Amino acid sequence: MTSSHPPRIWLKEFVLLGAIWGASFLFTRLGAAEFGALPTAGIRVAIASLFLLPLLLLRGQWPALMVHWKKVFVLGMLNSGIPFALYAYALLSISTGLSSLLNATVPLFGALVAWLWLKDRPHGMKILGLLVGFVGVAMLAWGKASFKPNASGLVTGWAVLACLVACLCYGIAASFTKRHLGGVPSLVIATGSQLGATIGLALPTLWLWPSQTPSPTAWLALLAVGVLCTGVAYILFFRLIDKIGAAGSLTVTFLIPVFAVIYGVVFLGEAVTAWMLICGTVILLGTALSMGLLKPFNPAP
Repeated sequence: MTSSHPPRIWLKEFVLLGAIWGASFLFTRLGAAEFGALPTAGIRVAIASLFLLPLLLLRGQWPALMVHWKKVFVLGMLNSGIPFALYAYALLSISTGLSSLLNATVPLFGALVAWLWLKDRPHGMKILGLLVGFVGVAMLAWGKASFKPNASGLVTGWAVLACLVACLCYGIAASFTKRHLGGVPSLVIATGSQLGATIGLALPTLWLWPSQTPSPTAWLALLAVGVLCTGVAYILFFRLIDKIGAAGSLTVTFLIPVFAVIYGVVFLGEAVTAWMLICGTVILLGTALSMGLLKPFNPAP
């Protein structure tokens, strides 16, 4: 990462963003346990919309949203509505640590989609990174995914698949943004995408609303994931892009599983196996290579 800003200025925000997004898995799990997957996602984006919309209006960027609203709303379903629902579903069956490790494949799917759609062909070490990363995913899925009910009656295979489809959605959303929304202010994209996801999930949220009143804990969890892990996180992410660039900001991907695993162990009593750590290391290594963060060492002559 390169930046004209001294590291102290952005490093705290960088770590804070990793900690916030790592917590999204914990809060989503707590909310989904009582609300269900689709209502959890619907409430999350609705809360984020209510948080971001006043900021958009105060900055006078509503007209810009009106110009691009169709494409921004589509992006909202690709980048928020569908993946948030898929992760909420997955977290009903698998641990926050496992889901966060799978989430680390987002840059891999992003590179793959850009290659197939935008013809942005990776070369050399980046191709190796894609191969290494997806090998890590296969290793992790092989050890954790099963389409037969386990002792608790859960089918983890569908949950793992849901996480990977969510990551694919994020990858498609990145290329969609690059192709159709280049130059659109970041706050317009952030706010409009949450509004679009809110509209898209409104009917499923109402249709599947839980018959039993959720507890205050579940409501607080969704308030936290909506305001903190979506609204505030977007603001921090775009501030980082301004300070250290998009490529540098994306390296927060490496921090998210660390915090998610810690939260899962401390607050949910989740177990972390050696196999998960090995597979997670392989995935992160592949991600680093695919993003061009690791290069072969060439000793000086």
